Amino acid sequence: MTVGPTTRRRQLGVDLRRLRELKGLTLEDAGARVGISKATLSRYETKEGTVKWPAVDALCREYGATDEERLALVELAKGAKIQGWWRSLADPIPESMNLMLTLEDEVVREDHYACMYIPGLFQTRAYAEAVHRASEVRCDEREVQHMVDIRMKRQELLDRQEPPRIWAVIDEAALRRQVGGPAIMRTQLQHLLALAERPHINVQVLPFARGAHAAAVGSFAFLRGQSPELDVVYVDLLGGGLFMEKPEELERYRLAFEYLSAQALDFESSIDNIDRISKEP
Repeated sequence: MTVGPTTRRRQLGVDLRRLRELKGLTLEDAGARVGISKATLSRYETKEGTVKWPAVDALCREYGATDEERLALVELAKGAKIQGWWRSLADPIPESMNLMLTLEDEVVREDHYACMYIPGLFQTRAYAEAVHRASEVRCDEREVQHMVDIRMKRQELLDRQEPPRIWAVIDEAALRRQVGGPAIMRTQLQHLLALAERPHINVQVLPFARGAHAAAVGSFAFLRGQSPELDVVYVDLLGGGLFMEKPEELERYRLAFEYLSAQALDFESSIDNIDRISKEP
């Protein structure tokens, strides 16, 4: 899988901090050795913001990194400036959507829990249009189509040569909620069934019969990077979303998804359930 700009930047921060701590240097001492401030080095070790590759090269030399490690981190620093396809769009997009697209462009696995709507990656265009019209009542039609265009483009990651693994637990309420009318809903459920046949996509249904459950949370997506340090959770909120990456937050949502998956129907029963709902009058 191609490593995108945000993953490069985040991996760079993780590795710079690891090398500094192995050397036993404080941020202030390490920065002084290469002529940058403690604040600047602290920013380099976070997962956001720009970096200058000559400073990364100098830090690696001070930390005693091998030539292979140093050259790899310099390449990460250079590649972190590359931007994703959505940056060239004529119309602006919400900041939370911008970050979601950036992260999603680089994941190796996504775990979704959907309690309101079918996950965006699985939505048909007609269904997505109906969702946006209902959710953003003040949006004009041009803006609705712009947001749906982004969603449809986003779905192209499912067709990559090496697509990420997608695991979705969908509450029965999302399957039965009539979004856009019976015809649109029936087409949406048939599309979901077709996607579930792909080897890299797992779909489970959490039926009403399970009743209340301990992981009664809103919809969320657990975005898994190429290493645990790059994991992020996205939580749906009114008017946007919230990104979480603290270890305790990640662990909470990891356990929640495991619980939801265990409570849901198995894969075969889930497919039967979706098929049956799609054929109901």
